[in-house]
Amino acid sequence: QVQLVESGGGLVQPGGSLRLSCAASGNIFGFVSMGWYRQPPGKQRELVARITNGGGTNYGDSVKGRFTISRDNAKNTVYLQMNSLRPEDTADYYCNLGFRRSERSGLEVHWGQGTQVTVSS
Repeated sequence: QVQLVESGGGLVQPGGSLRLSCAASGNIFGFVSMGWYRQPPGKQRELVARITNGGGTNYGDSVKGRFTISRDNAKNTVYLQMNSLRPEDTADYYCNLGFRRSERSGLEVHWGQGTQVTVSS
């Protein structure tokens, strides 16, 4: 069984910073990618940032230049440093893991339970 443990959400004022963490554990043979998606109230889930096993990164347009994704391979953990937060960043943030259970298995995707980020004065 695969587990994703998310932490770091909370309430922050506009212009402030937060760091989200997501630690993966369980039956994981190989990581393909880890990242963060978010779902603002009443809207669809969208990509925030993603990092591949090779170290490549992708960011949503609205967070480029403000958010940075990084990883600690030894800890199977990905971090999302969020700076210059805006009220429109308010959302539930979900960790996403793409992985394989064995050398021959197909790609699987696992989601965390989400952590809430609220940007408000």
